Amino acid sequence: MAEDIEEKIRRLRELGRVSVEEKEEKAIPAAPVPRASPPRKPSRLGRLRERERRKRIIIGASVIAVILIAVVIGIYTTYQNRASKQLQEAKLAKIREVNQYFTGELENDTMKTQLINQINQAKSIEELEKINVKAIAEQRKAQLEQERLQKELQQAKSTKLSQIEQSFELLLSQPLPEEIKSEAIQTLNQLKDKVNSAKTEDEVSLIDPNPYLLELWRKYYYYLIDTTPTQKVILKKGAEKSIYTKAEAKYMLSKVTYLTELLQYTVEKAEMVQVALVLPRENVNGAFLSSGDKIKIFAQINSTTVQKIADEGYVNMVLFLTDSGVIAVSESQQETKDIATSSETSYSDQYSESYAPGGQSISYQQNKDESHSTTQSSSQTISASYTYNVALNEILKAIAANKIAAADEVKEQLARYKWKVLDLEQSTGLLATEPTAEVLVIVEVPAEFVEDILKYRNAIYITKIVG
Repeated sequence: MAEDIEEKIRRLRELGRVSVEEKEEKAIPAAPVPRASPPRKPSRLGRLRERERRKRIIIGASVIAVILIAVVIGIYTTYQNRASKQLQEAKLAKIREVNQYFTGELENDTMKTQLINQINQAKSIEELEKINVKAIAEQRKAQLEQERLQKELQQAKSTKLSQIEQSFELLLSQPLPEEIKSEAIQTLNQLKDKVNSAKTEDEVSLIDPNPYLLELWRKYYYYLIDTTPTQKVILKKGAEKSIYTKAEAKYMLSKVTYLTELLQYTVEKAEMVQVALVLPRENVNGAFLSSGDKIKIFAQINSTTVQKIADEGYVNMVLFLTDSGVIAVSESQQETKDIATSSETSYSDQYSESYAPGGQSISYQQNKDESHSTTQSSSQTISASYTYNVALNEILKAIAANKIAAADEVKEQLARYKWKVLDLEQSTGLLATEPTAEVLVIVEVPAEFVEDILKYRNAIYITKIVG
């Protein structure tokens, strides 16, 4: 602005100088053209007068020039003050417009400060009018919105990339075969590229690694099943354990549609072991089990809860215990003897006498009866009862000690004793052995189930799988 004022003063000075020269021309009348006369030598006094006259002319011209300059400066100053006031008022109005549009998130924006500085530095109203505050504010809002969206997009991308890497971290930490590992790394990189090339947050949020991870984990589980060194495997999900063939295990896992559910499974080898249990007959399917029968084992946890302990197993042997292997036979004998004797004797004596002394008749008569009777009776009963108990386990010991004759025949009879009893029970519908009679059952189950079987050994029920 200072340079502009100096330029204007310079221009006014030039205008003032021109005006003084014109006035000098008007003030000095044109001298008549002298007639040719012989030149004469000017006097000294004339020269002084001429010099004084020129001096007065110069002084007068200078005064007039100063007056003109002062007038011009006054006019310019008045005009300048008025223009400056109008410019200042226009600036204040423009600043108010800035405050009107730059609110909210633009309240402390750097663009607002830059715009106010630009308004304060404006040299003219025309320059101010070229500043479209509303358009600049809207443009800045759009720019900030774009920056915000871009920042949110970058944040969403960063978060999604971190989530994807974390979700693949568990899989890649497993001892994967080279083929699955290579596929997992390739899938991870593809998902990262897809995230980085996304244009909006919605595109980022739609990128879900779970379907890819589901298939990769499923392939890894198939690999574990195939490399398990047993014919069957155990799928364990929390406390639930089930035994399957390898084909069955793969089929079960193929039906899982959620990654979180699939990751709950573990694959373990089905290493078979034998466990001997002493249980009431009623807890062992009534002891109607044969070697090789396929079974399931349950436990009565409490009065209302029954829990499956072993999903699959096999019967190896079922034995009756001592109190179930006793044969009792009772025998009784009775003899009765009756003896009766009877004797009877009867005697009768009669005497009569009569005379008549003095003419009077006298009669005397005497009767005498005597009877003897004897009766004798006796009864004798003789009875005897015998009970024989045969302990089968003692017979086995005697056979082992070679103390029984015809041991082979006895063994043959004993070999079928249990099954004959059971067959008779079934054919007659009569229970010969008490349901609470204990039996020894040896079962073959995967080692994984043994811990629970022993834990609930006093509440176990063995069921036979049929069909």
